[in-house]
This record gives sequence, structure tokens and C-alpha cells, in this order.
Amino acid sequence: MNRLLSLEKLTARRGECPVVDSVSLTVEAGECVGLIGPNGAGKTSLMRAALGLLPAEGRSSLASLGAAQRARAVAWLPQARDIAWPMTVETVVALGRIPYLAQGSKLRPDDRAAVDAALAETGLSGFAQRLATQLSGGEQARVLLARALAQETPLLLVDEPTAGLDPAHQIAAMQSFARLAGRGKSVIVSLHDLGLAARHCTRILMLSQGRLVADGPPTEVLTPALLREVFGIRVYYEDTPQGPVFQPTEISSG
Repeated sequence: MNRLLSLEKLTARRGECPVVDSVSLTVEAGECVGLIGPNGAGKTSLMRAALGLLPAEGRSSLASLGAAQRARAVAWLPQARDIAWPMTVETVVALGRIPYLAQGSKLRPDDRAAVDAALAETGLSGFAQRLATQLSGGEQARVLLARALAQETPLLLVDEPTAGLDPAHQIAAMQSFARLAGRGKSVIVSLHDLGLAARHCTRILMLSQGRLVADGPPTEVLTPALLREVFGIRVYYEDTPQGPVFQPTEISSG
């Protein structure tokens, strides 16, 4: 198997308090991994520590890479969705090609092809010449997702990419991640929508208070006992011809 990420006892602290607590895991090629947990569970901190963007103890295979090599190994889409500069959508997406270009060089045919493919994947081909700053928040989120896709890395880390998207584009984003996994790449996606995780992810990582408390296929992780313990909720679940339907229904009383 082609291992794209390895974490060994990764720990990140806020003061004396560990916000990521001795997490060990590996991610192989071809996985669509959902990262779930309540607010404050450490999802964003885990991603940032794995990337070397947050001081941490332990080992991350990504954090140990040099900046240029890391930019070719992993693309990162953080929660922040604001685009500050009045650039065209095409120009913003083309920023994903920077790791492959010499300083000051222009886009090559393969770079343009990657940009065009990312625009098409996110339904933005018709937006290419529009100013990104004039788009809605949800459209800007799709532009930044397209930029990450244009980077064409083996691994993609995305933090709550469906936040602010309408239902159709939430599903489209998750389908894009599943297609990437089908082509031998891997995605780790932080999600609050457990239904999307159940339907589209091949594997679920569940965090609670900075610790990895479950790791496996959705049916093994999204169990009534774990959801009650970690999230304090009850859910409705049913396998249907259209795939699993998974819907939180109420707060658990214990």
C-alpha cells in the first residue's frame, strides 16, 4: 500500500492542556476519511499539527517534509473562506499550481489543464473570468476548493468544506472527494454532518477531547453507543437502495 500520512503519538497543547492527545494513525492511498467529533474535540488542531502548522510532539510524516516537498504531497483547505483580493476565479484557482512552477514562470499547458479540470469539478467553469470577491460566500468556498483540487496532490486535507454550501453543492463536494479516492488519492475531511460522513466516507476517525476514540468503517464507528457517549445524541439509521440514511434525531438523556 502507498502510505500518504503517518502520525505517531502526535500531541499538540494549548498551554498545559493537550488539544491533540497522543494520536497515532496512518492513511493509505484510495481512502476518503471523515474526521468527526464535537466542537472543541481537536479536529482542526489535529490537521494543523499533522501539517506542521501547529507546534506538536510526536511525529507526522508530513510535518517532517520541507515546504516545497510538502506542497506537492498535500493540499490544505482551512475553514477560512474569505478571498481578500479582487482576482478572477481562474487566477485564484491557478494559485494551486505554484508548487510546480519556477518563480516568475507562466502556467504551462498541464497547469492550465489542471485549473480547467478543477473548475469543471466544482461547477465553476462559467465563473472563470468573474472576480472572486464579487461571488457569494458559498461560491467563494467552491473557488477555494477548486484551488486545492488544482494542486493535484496525492493527499487533500479539508476542514469543514461543506459549511456554507447549499445541499446540492455539499453532496457534490463529497462526491468529488469520493472520486479522488477512487482514482487512488486520499482525502481527510472534517465534517459536522454525520449523514454526509456515513454516505460518502470509506473510513471515519472520531475524536473526543483530543483523543482518537474510534477508527474504522462508518458502520463500525457511527454506533448508537459511541454517538451517545461522544456526541450525546440518538440517531435514525437505515440502509436504503439509495445508500445509508443517517440522521441525528434527539439529544440523549444518558
